[in-house]
Amino acid sequence: MDRVQFFQKLAGLDDERLKKVLWNLYWRGSSAMRERIEAELDPDPGPRRHPSPQPVDPEAVRARVSDFVALARSGAYLAGDRRVSPSERTRWRFTFQGLVADAEHALLADDFAAGATAMEQLIELACELRGYDYFRSEDPVEAARFVVSDAVALLWARMRDQLGFAEFARRAAPQLIRWESRYGWTRSGFGRIREKETSLASVLGRMLPAPDMWLQFADLYLDALDQAARGAGATLKHDWWPESSNRERRTADLAEWHGMLLERLLGCEAEDRLDRLARHPELAGPELGFFAAQLAYQRGDVGLARSLVTEALGKLPGHPKFLDFAVSIGAPLPARARQIIEERQRAHR
Repeated sequence: MDRVQFFQKLAGLDDERLKKVLWNLYWRGSSAMRERIEAELDPDPGPRRHPSPQPVDPEAVRARVSDFVALARSGAYLAGDRRVSPSERTRWRFTFQGLVADAEHALLADDFAAGATAMEQLIELACELRGYDYFRSEDPVEAARFVVSDAVALLWARMRDQLGFAEFARRAAPQLIRWESRYGWTRSGFGRIREKETSLASVLGRMLPAPDMWLQFADLYLDALDQAARGAGATLKHDWWPESSNRERRTADLAEWHGMLLERLLGCEAEDRLDRLARHPELAGPELGFFAAQLAYQRGDVGLARSLVTEALGKLPGHPKFLDFAVSIGAPLPARARQIIEERQRAHR
């Protein structure tokens, strides 16, 4: 059923039967389902905030966040670790929410450095939760109601205001590489929190109003990629994937940002940065090939563009942007890509 059909079915149920349906979903559903139902039943539409009657101590906030993150990474919220009580293990998301609220207050303090460190640690933890089980939840970021992109936007705005653009860009460039996530930070990809998320590329784009800012940030971004290639820790490690897969995932996560750089830097004196990006050893996979194809086409090398996008389609034959671009420039299509186009055409008849 689609949304309209579902609501039509519900229209014939009285309140008692609706409550019974909801109770069955809650009682028999997964933990993620229960968390979402609890969120909908909460009369407070926003995240739960611990009251802060007194101004927060930024250093104390940083210490509490550091302790929480260290305990989570050690598995203390999963196993019978005496450092975390059983009741605290079940209430971890409220602790998380309280620390986020305190970190936001600390960020607004005159000396914001401790608050910035605290927020960075919470963001790093949320990014790791896509692949690590630190808490008993099927979708921890959704359960904690933590909108990563909002937290990053606040952090970056304060960094720019407090430190100036040059220092902000130096710090934010490696953070963009570590934190960007193409499909958001919730595991399921849907829910109230997912609906509020936006890409970090779009957050950053709003913070670069002048052409020279784009050039300055592009240089620092490439420097951060160079540091990552040297193993300087500019990227968030995913130990469950081989390094080649890490590079491909990273390139896919950053595809929107690379497209923005292509649009801004093509045809200006900084165009050589695009060549460095297209050949960078820290990037890989079909998304990088697609970027190189777009760059070649914009420069008039249609033959190279066709070859590159055909190769990219060989790895991701159903990618809609690859398909649209290949068709628009007359590139030969792999057999599976042609089949997908034919299936889509039949579906729309």
